[in-house]
Amino acid sequence: MGRVLMSYYASKYVQFVTGIKVKDTTAGFKCYRRQVLETIELDKVRFKGYAFQIEMKFTAAQCGFKIKEVPVIFVNRELGTSKMNSSIFGEAMFGVMRLRWDGWFRKYPKKA
Repeated sequence: MGRVLMSYYASKYVQFVTGIKVKDTTAGFKCYRRQVLETIELDKVRFKGYAFQIEMKFTAAQCGFKIKEVPVIFVNRELGTSKMNSSIFGEAMFGVMRLRWDGWFRKYPKKA
């Protein structure tokens, strides 16, 4: 239950700060069209943890791409352990604010 609640509140936080209309901003299952990956300046992607997923969605939206969500079922992990730690949490928490700040000033490439 803790993972579900953390994911829910993290997504609400990201929606509030960035303004993107994605319900599950840290979803690990995603597909990008080739045009999106060719347009996004991948060498400018800074984040490494969960925030990487947020930055990719935010950047795609800033470039003018539409984001479509397909629901997935959130199940408890059966093997392995979480990679979440305080540095990843901090990157996500404060990095999202920086994304929003940079979004006001950075010139994003527009989709062709």
